Amino acid sequence: MELLDRIVEHSTVPKYLQVVNAVISDIESGILKHGQRIPSINETSEMYYLSRDTVEKAYKELREKGIITSVRGKGNYICQNFSTDKIRVLLLFNKLSAYKKTVYYSLLKSFGEDAIVDLHIHHYNGKICENLILENLGKYHYFVVMPHFFEHTETIMQTLHKIPPHKLVFLDKNLAQYTGDCAAVYQDFERDIYSALHSGIDLLYKYQKLVLVFPKDLNYPPEIVKGFQRFCQETSFAYSVIDGLDSESITAKTAFIVLEESDLVDLIKHSRTENWQLGKDIGIISYNETPLKEILANGITVISTDHAKMGETAAYMMLHKRKGKVINPFTLIRRNSL
Repeated sequence: MELLDRIVEHSTVPKYLQVVNAVISDIESGILKHGQRIPSINETSEMYYLSRDTVEKAYKELREKGIITSVRGKGNYICQNFSTDKIRVLLLFNKLSAYKKTVYYSLLKSFGEDAIVDLHIHHYNGKICENLILENLGKYHYFVVMPHFFEHTETIMQTLHKIPPHKLVFLDKNLAQYTGDCAAVYQDFERDIYSALHSGIDLLYKYQKLVLVFPKDLNYPPEIVKGFQRFCQETSFAYSVIDGLDSESITAKTAFIVLEESDLVDLIKHSRTENWQLGKDIGIISYNETPLKEILANGITVISTDHAKMGETAAYMMLHKRKGKVINPFTLIRRNSL
C-alpha cells in the first residue's frame, strides 16, 4: 500500500477520504489481495506522515464499507467477501420526483446484481454537486450526473472535467459546453416538445390558442419555452407563455400545456366548475407520464420522455463500457383531454 504520491496536501478532498480511495484503488488493481494484512493505524501514520486521527477515520470508513476487517491482536485485513467485480455508481440527481424515481428503479433493475448504486440529490446546486464529486473521486467506476444547475454554476464545469471522461455519464440533460468524450442519455428539450406538438397538430387545430404554463421559479429547462414558441410561430398558432394559472387565464377553446401537477389539477377543477368537456371545450397536455394520468379525468394527454428507457439505456452503456450520446425517446400519448 503506497500512499505518499497519492495524498495531496491542499486537495478539497479530505485526507482520510484520499486514504480510503487509495486502498480501494489498490484492491481493484490487484496490489492489495483479499485476506491481505494492511499496516496498522500507527504504522500507516508513521510511514506516510499522516496524523493518527486521519488514519483512524479512514480505517473506520473502510470497516463501515465492509472493505477491511479488524482481527484482535493481529491487525487489519482486506475482507475476503469484498467484491471488486460489481460496478460502483454514484448517481447525482437534481431532485427526486415520481418520474425521477422511475429512472432510478429502471437503472437498478437493469443492473441487477452487477452494480452498487449510491443516490444523492444536488438540488440544482453546483456547489453541492461539486462537493459530492470531489469527496468521491476514485471511489466509483461511474459518476452519473443530471446536470441541471441554477446555483453556483461557476466551478461545476471544472469539477466535471476532474472525472475521467470514460467514468462520466450525463443523464436527462446533455451539457453542450462539456468538451470531454463522455456518455450521455438525455432529453433534447427544445426539439422534443416541438416534435411532440407537431405529432398532435390534428388535435390542436380544434383550439383557438395554445398556452404553456411555465413556472419560472421551479427550475424547468428554458429550452421547453423555445421549442413551444418555435412550433407556434411556424404553425401560426396564437399562443402565450404564462408563469401560473388564475381564473382569468383559463378560457374555453384553449389548449394548455402544463408542467406542474398542481396546475393540471386546477385546470380539471375549473373545467368541472364551468361544465366544460375536456378534449372539446378545453384541451390539456401534461408533461411527464405517470400511471395516474392514464385514468385521471378519463385520461390525460401527455408529452413525455420514456423514463424507464432512460435508466435502462444508461445501465446498458455502463455495463458494456459504451460511450456516445443517446437522445431518449420522447412521445405524445393521446388521451381524452386533448
